[in-house]
Amino acid sequence: MEVRLILGDQLNINHSWFTDVNNEVCYVMFEMRQETDYVRHHIQKVVGFFAAMRHFARQLEKDGHTVIYYTIDDPNNLQNLSENIKKLITLVSATSFAYQLPDEYRLDQQLKSITAALTIPTTAVDTEHFLTTRTELTEFYEGKKSLVMEFFYRYMRKKHDYLMVNGQPEGGSWNYDKFNRNTWKGGTIPPPYKPNNDLVNQIYTQLQNLDLDTIGTYNKDAFLFAITRDESLAQLDYFCAHLLQDFGTYQDAMHQDETNLFHARISFSLNTKLIDPAEVIERAIDAYRADKEKISLAQIEGFVRQILGWREYIRGLYWKEMPQYKQKNELNNHGKLPAFYWTAATKMNCLKTSIQNSLDNSYAHHIQRLMITGNFALLLQTNPDEVDAWYLGIYADAVEWVQLPNTRGMSQFADGGILATKPYVSSGAYVNKMSNYCGNCSYDKKKRIGQDACPFNSLYWNFLDDKKEELRSNNRMGMMYNLLGKIKPEELANIKERAYKIMENPDAF
Repeated sequence: MEVRLILGDQLNINHSWFTDVNNEVCYVMFEMRQETDYVRHHIQKVVGFFAAMRHFARQLEKDGHTVIYYTIDDPNNLQNLSENIKKLITLVSATSFAYQLPDEYRLDQQLKSITAALTIPTTAVDTEHFLTTRTELTEFYEGKKSLVMEFFYRYMRKKHDYLMVNGQPEGGSWNYDKFNRNTWKGGTIPPPYKPNNDLVNQIYTQLQNLDLDTIGTYNKDAFLFAITRDESLAQLDYFCAHLLQDFGTYQDAMHQDETNLFHARISFSLNTKLIDPAEVIERAIDAYRADKEKISLAQIEGFVRQILGWREYIRGLYWKEMPQYKQKNELNNHGKLPAFYWTAATKMNCLKTSIQNSLDNSYAHHIQRLMITGNFALLLQTNPDEVDAWYLGIYADAVEWVQLPNTRGMSQFADGGILATKPYVSSGAYVNKMSNYCGNCSYDKKKRIGQDACPFNSLYWNFLDDKKEELRSNNRMGMMYNLLGKIKPEELANIKERAYKIMENPDAF
């Protein structure tokens, strides 16, 4: 008998493991306090993972496979991966053990330790999900001075022949990002797809009887994460039919009254492997080819770049740089994350809206994460450990391989420029350009000093001044440092005074 472990983000029913039914194989899955407690998670994230796992186990059993599944409250559950594996191996008298390679370094190391201590043969296999191997990005950039994503993206386009014509990019350009920065001015948006999630209420009720320390709220009507493969594909098809036509144009836009805008909401399904990147890309390209009058090349290219380029790039960078990446703090930031990140109790409307959406939905799109919550945390010079923990916990799609590089690298520039070519910081002007948040705010988006001045403004110029030794040599920051140099010393002193007041007590703003 072989025991095969399936982790909570390895729900790939098309994996070659499941091609044939083998009575000498027992699949094991565990809901564990080890995983619910290592960081404080959003309640919807816990519910979503457990619901997806239980549905997956049911499907395996329906297909004839043998499954042993420990729910979080099962008295047989030892709540630790090592202990549960040892228990199951003894229980079924296993003669071998196998697992799929984890996508998180922490679990990868734990499983190496577990298998090293076993007295039976062990095997580790690929998850058969990604379009690259763990080491492909490392090999691609070997000998190169920088890790600019664009070159990797072009390599992936050529390798997989997506949006290519005779070896050249369809339409003549590799990247249509310049067309994808529009502000959404309002209008009718198709509502987001509402999956049929029959288990989530039951699991939520079950979790209320445990002493789990979670973030956020649960509302069955607002739970938009597909927890089965069929619903995940339906959510993807809905996006292709109704939202893809405007995705690229407004992918960076934010709006007071719209949480989802034209985003697909499929990242949870992708990151649990209910669906795979190849089928996501191909279904979207098929939709584009079927109706080019409605879906322009700029829309589909922007979407493909996120999946084929950015997602695979981030995963490769994670495995290239771990474990030291998790300790990087190149800007030497040590501030505390404000308490309002867990309550949304702030007068700054952009942060209040983005954080409240996150607390209500365990979701925010990439610009809210990068240019609102992440931007403010960096301007406050927050310890990246605190920022990582918040992002990893609050978003349902957050698994460390994707969260850590996006947060510590892209958002906080704590890696010193391994991932991003410059810090993604801005004043209130960018927030106002890409959203309508500023119109309903207590603060004046144009002011740098004064009681009603937008905190982003004073914090921005103070950040540039505080970090000039680290950033002045960055070519992409040259214009901003020229502008900083034109601020009169007495005005800069007043800006810095206000910034330090905000940094000392951000929860008062």
